[in-house]
Amino acid sequence: MKRYNFSSLKTNPIFRFVSVADTGTGGKDQFAVAKAMRRYYLQYPFDFVILGGDNIYEDGEIEKIGDVFEKPYKALLDNKVKFYACLGNHDLRSNNGEWELEYPNFNMAGRYYTFEYKPIQFFALDTNINADWESQLNWLEKELSNSKAPWKIVFGHHQIYSSGMYGLNEKFIDILTPLFKKYQVQVYINGHEHDYERTRAINGTTYLTCGAGAKQRLVDRSEWTEYSTSDFSFAAFDVYNDRLIVRGIDVNNHIFDQGVIQLFNN
Repeated sequence: MKRYNFSSLKTNPIFRFVSVADTGTGGKDQFAVAKAMRRYYLQYPFDFVILGGDNIYEDGEIEKIGDVFEKPYKALLDNKVKFYACLGNHDLRSNNGEWELEYPNFNMAGRYYTFEYKPIQFFALDTNINADWESQLNWLEKELSNSKAPWKIVFGHHQIYSSGMYGLNEKFIDILTPLFKKYQVQVYINGHEHDYERTRAINGTTYLTCGAGAKQRLVDRSEWTEYSTSDFSFAAFDVYNDRLIVRGIDVNNHIFDQGVIQLFNN
């Protein structure tokens, strides 16, 4: 396995952010990943975290929020690092996720929402089975078509291209990827699969699974896979005007994967 050193991260990006998913166990493995995120933050401060769903296991019980979110990420929260969450399937099991939507530290403006940060516009989706897909897809196309941001990143809980247990999501390939191609979405971030997988650019979009934030599951490789592992991990992004550098980082702060996403890759 190729390893990368933190000392090699020499140039200063516009900003950094990280992503992680399937975190909400409150167990030792979640804390191990959270501590690695804190160590990374101390060397390479990042502005926020994309939290990719299944934020509270097993049933989205908001009364667990202290144990499964506030305690593991206390050091980051104390440093005013924001979290932007989306809903996973486990989050719906209590009040259809409404309590999480109301929780201020998840910064969810709705079941699906968008926000801009410097050169990137982010689009959070509700990818669950009971989502209002007609309204959501109309909203997504309108927001993408109106976006002036050079970088467009979509995130949701469920996978699209995956070599994990759930595999390819044919429905999402049919309804989402044409929009990604049409409006030049460079990255889709997800969880659900309890692994890390980065694809090559598929019609211009890189698909990143970062669902090993507290649970892990074996993952294979497919023809589109650049890198995959079941190691507990998170992903870190360095943002530049013309490129993103994405890194997979394990609980020992080893950088086990590194890839470059160019601005115009269609």
